[in-house]
Amino acid sequence: MTQAPERYIGGSVPRKEDPALLTGKANWTDNIKLPGMVHATMLRSPVAHAKVSNIDVSAAKEQPGVIDVFTGADLAAEWPGGVVCGAQMNDTQKNPAYPPIVTDEVNHLGDVVAVVVATDRYTAKDALEFIEVDYEDLPVVTNMEAALADGAPLVHEDLGTNECFVWSAEAGDVDAAFDESAAQEGSASRAPDMEPQGDTGQAFNKANVIIKERYIQQRLIPNAVEPRATVATREPGHSGYVVYSATQVPHLAKIVLSLSTGIPENEIRVVAPDVGGGFGSKLNIYREEIIVLALTKKLGVPVKWVEERSENYLGTIHGRGQIQDIELAATSEGKILGLRVKLLDDMGAYLQLLTPAIAISGAAMFPGVYTFDAFSIEIKGVFTNMTPTDAYRGAGRPEAAYAIERAMDSLARRLDMDPAEVRRKNFYEPFDEPTATPAGLEYDSFNLQAALDRLLEMADYEGLREEQRRRRESNDPVQLGIGFATYTEICGLGPSKALAGLGIGGAGWEAANVRMLLTGKVEVATGTSPHGQGHETSWSQITADALGVSPDDVVVLHGDTAVSPMGRDTYGSRSLAVGGIAVHMAALKVAEKAKKIAAHMLEAAEGDIEFEGGRFSVAGSPDQSVT
Repeated sequence: MTQAPERYIGGSVPRKEDPALLTGKANWTDNIKLPGMVHATMLRSPVAHAKVSNIDVSAAKEQPGVIDVFTGADLAAEWPGGVVCGAQMNDTQKNPAYPPIVTDEVNHLGDVVAVVVATDRYTAKDALEFIEVDYEDLPVVTNMEAALADGAPLVHEDLGTNECFVWSAEAGDVDAAFDESAAQEGSASRAPDMEPQGDTGQAFNKANVIIKERYIQQRLIPNAVEPRATVATREPGHSGYVVYSATQVPHLAKIVLSLSTGIPENEIRVVAPDVGGGFGSKLNIYREEIIVLALTKKLGVPVKWVEERSENYLGTIHGRGQIQDIELAATSEGKILGLRVKLLDDMGAYLQLLTPAIAISGAAMFPGVYTFDAFSIEIKGVFTNMTPTDAYRGAGRPEAAYAIERAMDSLARRLDMDPAEVRRKNFYEPFDEPTATPAGLEYDSFNLQAALDRLLEMADYEGLREEQRRRRESNDPVQLGIGFATYTEICGLGPSKALAGLGIGGAGWEAANVRMLLTGKVEVATGTSPHGQGHETSWSQITADALGVSPDDVVVLHGDTAVSPMGRDTYGSRSLAVGGIAVHMAALKVAEKAKKIAAHMLEAAEGDIEFEGGRFSVAGSPDQSVT
């Protein structure tokens, strides 16, 4: 066994993942080829909302190379649970039926109407053109405010409303904070919506202010290098199934696929091979994965589906899609008194795995890093005839940070105050004990003033402002903009009351199994599932330091529910914060167990055994040692 130096964490080691990636030897889902494998393609709706009055697949079935064509009615019995939503915000939440293949109505552009199975994907795609569908157009609603208006077209008529849920929270006396500001602002010598120009007058300087802003968080389309892909097959020698998928969440997929199809969970194995990025878009179990598994069960042969880039825009979740109405009450000196948030959150046509939880996951971040007494937020989920939304790049938290930082800049402009100074006025005083935020969470420690001072020094802030002034006065064609954002992140998603409060079910634990083999090598099985984060390298460093071996002696196994039966997977910046800690703690347990054996071998008391650099020795007698 290689003798290791003292520490690898924080040092530079060659990435274990890179040789396969750089030499074209990575195992992407689309690389998987199984004996007898057939290919599926989806017929997607060209309209956003319509009744499906008739589907004729007879001509498609007759095309050379086509094995079969299925409609929603043909396969309805294969997915009694439909596409599953795992987030329930409250008892009033409306959960529309979400069939993997629709039977009578399409509700967004790209809704799946039929599936073709053929000998290859190109034959399957060509056959789509021979399917005839009669659509009877229905009214379409894509604007959230229009969707909530009286008499608006309904995305799901059986629900009787386009409102999915209403969720709210409040701390302190918000109305009092705003009433005080409104009364004092009204006594000012100018209209409250006027921007200050230099000296605003004695009367206004004594008055408090209210900032009212509307921010639009437009929809975004996640675009990983590798589109989604799925292969399903019967488990060789067993009664169950293996699903290979370009997913962030193999363990969650195993559970959800069982709930959707009715196949027992212990008869499903999910493998995430090399995965080319996710950004949250692959934190979902999609209709296509359910369809492919159902087809394998029905046909008895392996089935593959690979997403085209244009399908990605229609069938993969979108991110964000919010209207944020922000009100901020403050004193004329720039100290915040209260914050009121009203937010409309676009669900799209259906609820994916976490759709209702996304905006709520960011609710506690609207106060940002600022301390004040009164805060309220109301979030309405709204159905529209568009692709469902879900987690993407921060999942609700960047949207919240954007809102409070824009509001702080607006406050600075209203008061003709430096944006750095208005932030400083509202920072917490430095502390190193848990301190509650206006939203009810706790920060463990802060010294934001020192961080800001260091930032201004490093940036030469005064010099930048002077350069900005000079360019403006000289009408320089190249102007200089200076922006501020003060941001702290809720991430990790470990076991906590905050995670439980999101209503997404399950705890935030993570699993790891560390095994020291007979030859002195180490296997690490982790419940996290990388898609570009470098777990194999990082987890090897963690294990090497804990056990006193080299990272070269460590193999990291991941992304396979048969190899790592327990896991909560990778999203929310949790892999290192929770998964890496699990690896560390498991490795320490191995070392502690080995200490008992070493004590027996060295004929010493366990309490006298010291462990360093992969070697156990007797205290005071370093020559008495074993690896």
